[in-house]
Amino acid sequence: MKVSVLATLTVLAVCVSAVPAPVPHVVHEKRSTQMQKWSRRDVKLSRDTIIPVSIGLAQSNLDNGYDFLMDVSHPGSPNFGKHWSTEKIKQTFAPSKDTIAAVKSWLIDTGIDSDRITLSKSMTWVKFDATIGEAESLLKTEYNVYTHATTGDDFLAVEEYSVPAHVQDKIDFITPTVHFDLAVKSKSKRTDLEGRAVETIKTKRPIPQIQPDPLRVPLSSVKFNLTNCDRYITPECLQTLYQLPNGTAGAATYSVVEYTPQTYIQSDLDLVFKTLGLPIPAGTGPSPIDFIDGAVLQFQEEGFNVNGESNLDLTYAIGLLYPQNVGLYQVGDLVEGASFNNFLDALDASYCTYEGGDDPTEDGVYPDPYPGGYTKQDCGTVAPAQVISTSYGYNEADLTAFYEQRQCNEYMKLGLAGVSVLYSSGDYGVAGNGGKCCVNPGCAGGEYNNGGSGSFNPSFPSTCPYVTSVGATQVKHDYSVTATKPEAACETVIYSGGGFSNVFPMPAYQADAVGFYFTHHTPDQYNSTIYNDSQKARGFPDVSANGANYVIAVDGTLSLVYGTSASSPVFGSVVTMINNERLAAGKGPVGFLNPTLYANPSALNDITLGDNQGCGTQGFRAVKGWDPLTGLGTPNYPALLEVFMALP
Repeated sequence: MKVSVLATLTVLAVCVSAVPAPVPHVVHEKRSTQMQKWSRRDVKLSRDTIIPVSIGLAQSNLDNGYDFLMDVSHPGSPNFGKHWSTEKIKQTFAPSKDTIAAVKSWLIDTGIDSDRITLSKSMTWVKFDATIGEAESLLKTEYNVYTHATTGDDFLAVEEYSVPAHVQDKIDFITPTVHFDLAVKSKSKRTDLEGRAVETIKTKRPIPQIQPDPLRVPLSSVKFNLTNCDRYITPECLQTLYQLPNGTAGAATYSVVEYTPQTYIQSDLDLVFKTLGLPIPAGTGPSPIDFIDGAVLQFQEEGFNVNGESNLDLTYAIGLLYPQNVGLYQVGDLVEGASFNNFLDALDASYCTYEGGDDPTEDGVYPDPYPGGYTKQDCGTVAPAQVISTSYGYNEADLTAFYEQRQCNEYMKLGLAGVSVLYSSGDYGVAGNGGKCCVNPGCAGGEYNNGGSGSFNPSFPSTCPYVTSVGATQVKHDYSVTATKPEAACETVIYSGGGFSNVFPMPAYQADAVGFYFTHHTPDQYNSTIYNDSQKARGFPDVSANGANYVIAVDGTLSLVYGTSASSPVFGSVVTMINNERLAAGKGPVGFLNPTLYANPSALNDITLGDNQGCGTQGFRAVKGWDPLTGLGTPNYPALLEVFMALP
């Protein structure tokens, strides 16, 4: 009897041990910010409903991206200037064969037949159709319908989802999950393109960093010259401030980026060129113009809000560089609008699908299914210029850290390709767009107040360590542009955006400069509830240029404008002049600027006066060396040219 019992127990033990142990799962993504915009609907979902599931595969070598970029960008590297080809970039960061195999094996082991699984041409997505029930079981989650408070759009989404621990590092992103990727339906009533007000574009657009003259001072009788640059900035003033040469027709390429409905008006450019006596023929505008995602030059509506930004950027880029061509990337149709991600898609086809592609709650959705919308998605349709300036920005807290890291990695790849990417740092000092500040320390939760108090609100993409962030200065009142140290941080109408990231760590290339700032100028009046005082965060801006009292024309009337929107295209023009000289000498473009700039701070004009108030505080103060409102300072063209011409 005992033998029989023991035998039975032995058989049972063998049977039990033959059952596969449960595969341990770990939470891969959990939505924790901006939930105030969404409400979950009480909708019964059929578990048999079929949905498209896409798994964004982890790219290879992203953890080495910084080192790769320093190898071609640091002035001490023997490989400085040896920028990578598009194919080398693609191959270096493509998901590995092991990653693809592991993800496919997981799906097959959990019941997804191999003939249902496809791999995208870019090798970055594994895709399959599944029922909601299958997806919930696969990802240990529950799908619900969520409605966006502003748009009324319904999306299928989850609160969080999990994947097996052994494949987590091989997966970046799965859709549809926490990012509201799959629209159930739209309540929006779209009209035909011709009859639609441009202000109702759907996408959360980046904000132009430009402000009009609040006093609307008449300029028709003003004589613009070097004696009044403290009140009226012109290309001649900038040439004198920064010792810039006259423009030449060089081989370098430079483009500014504008987002529909912003549109330049040629007659406004002509008016400024004529009024200021610039040797630029009437009709000289941007060339080439690349239209992205159905972009148009719209003339339905005119005024500062739709013409001021484009007119400013092009007036001064062309004004400083002519006869050098200045290009224009016009991005987004009039129905859907566009974001930085849509622009990056057009430069790099792989970015359309990298880590699951764009986020439809933040980016324009193309193909646009709405009446009058653009019926394609532009992926890799335009070439990047050697210098790209953008005068728009988000609050860092507007977006998820994942979204920002994904985009920041793309700027790293552009740097590897030899592209200099410049962004304006913002116009509200330590506050965010519109002067808003964060309710919670570190901007946790993305909640804002009216700006009278709270935590500092840094700007993105300026906090990405792979872009050059440009702050704003101004000529001191009653100072001549030929005087010693004629500029201070901008405190007229706008305050130069600057501070420290809540997302990105400090890059090594700025460690010495920022370390000096904290050693000698720590703002002891603020603690960690006000800003990221860890002394380990990315500091911005990197550099600055004049951003006050710019003479432009809007709809046939001369006016003054202010903002880091002016500073970025001016600094981009300086870089383009340097590229022209390097190309003429048989060298390549400078590419990613920051390592060389931080290694040679004396090649810039240090700004030591002014602050960037906001959030009920004086903000940060301009001091000797780098500071979080003017960066390393403004361009000293002869010194910068000498530095970059000495490099291979």
